[in-house]
Amino acid sequence: MNKIAIITGTTRPGRVNADVAAWLLERANLRNDAQYELVDIADFNLPILDEAAPAAYAQYSQEHTKAFSAKIAEFDGYVFVTGEYNHSVPAALTNAISYLNHEWANKAAGIVGYGSAFGVRAAEHLRGILSEMQIAHVQKQGMFSLFTDFENFSTFKPTEMQAASVDPMLDQLVAWTAAMKQVRAA
Repeated sequence: MNKIAIITGTTRPGRVNADVAAWLLERANLRNDAQYELVDIADFNLPILDEAAPAAYAQYSQEHTKAFSAKIAEFDGYVFVTGEYNHSVPAALTNAISYLNHEWANKAAGIVGYGSAFGVRAAEHLRGILSEMQIAHVQKQGMFSLFTDFENFSTFKPTEMQAASVDPMLDQLVAWTAAMKQVRAA
């Protein structure tokens, strides 16, 4: 069975990102079509990129990078949960992605975004980053509004309509994850 990581996109105190990711993990686990696991980038304490060699060389010198590399390499696919900060991707997520290279390559990913405009601007920026990392990102995405899916802008309580937006994304992701496994084997 394919392993898919649900990756948090922020690290700041008081973040709602971890709640969205935990909710997504619970919903995904009801499907029984892949093995899903939450990967919280905050657990790796990644400072601003501090590796001397480019990630493409995989010559990691820092223990936090080695630990992050080992964890990310375990997975066949990913769901990135991103808030929208300043119409873009949170810096912590961009930083985490930049730490690695071959661990991401030729794998599939889905995106779940949230923000005042459903996180769509962050998701579109994230697609460019994922493309550069050779991550095949699916077209469908989960989308949540700070105005309708969060009580008092802080407690995640998605409407059923928006909650259902993750299902087509997961459908595509599961299929693409299997397909990308064939690409990596070639």
